[in-house]
Amino acid sequence: MAGAQREDAYLLRPVGRVVSPLTDAASAPKQGDEGAPDAWLVFDAQVERAVRDVPVGAELLVLTWLDRARRDVLAVHPRGDETRRETGVFSTRSPHRPNPIGLHRVRVLAVDGLRVRVADLEALDGTPVLDVKPVLGAADER
Repeated sequence: MAGAQREDAYLLRPVGRVVSPLTDAASAPKQGDEGAPDAWLVFDAQVERAVRDVPVGAELLVLTWLDRARRDVLAVHPRGDETRRETGVFSTRSPHRPNPIGLHRVRVLAVDGLRVRVADLEALDGTPVLDVKPVLGAADER
């Protein structure tokens, strides 16, 4: 097939790691706005130029690789509640999914070189950071 990519041709390299007091998935909040402690995004030196313009107060979307998640799960009971009907993972925020990419909306509290302190991040300590993007404002602010 011309132009087709093999499914193993995609390579993701982390740009940093999460440093957080959260170490146990069972006791971590399900979402960042449900009591997540402040955490640090610690970036690799190779991406220093990418980090340099991140402003304090900004809202960011952080994409992570949920390295402790299961990849064979296709359906779950939302929020682990067995009384709720089983739902396909593409309709949930379950970390367990074929490609366990985490999406986190955070607020920047401080920037210290390659370290960015954020609020509302429920990712566990050591979680690889894949990318960071700003939350877009209204069209006339872009």
